Amino acid sequence: MARRKQSEMGEEQEMVDSSGDLLTVREVARHLRVDDTTVRRWIKSGALDAVALPHSGKRCGYRVRRHTLDALFSSNAPAATV
Repeated sequence: MARRKQSEMGEEQEMVDSSGDLLTVREVARHLRVDDTTVRRWIKSGALDAVALPHSGKRCGYRVRRHTLDALFSSNAPAATV
């Protein structure tokens, strides 16, 4: 029985850790040094993948996965020359 409780606790801890993987629009905007509206525009245009949260108002809530944001910086895009 003790083992069962430990495994259940491990699953709960895993769920908590994975929730830290989601970033708010404001967190993404601060990280990229842009306005919240810009991040929302990127999400709506499909330039940035996000999870839409259930809502009942005008503005939809979004969460961006951390690995999506990390992929923007790790892409091998050619550098612009001046």
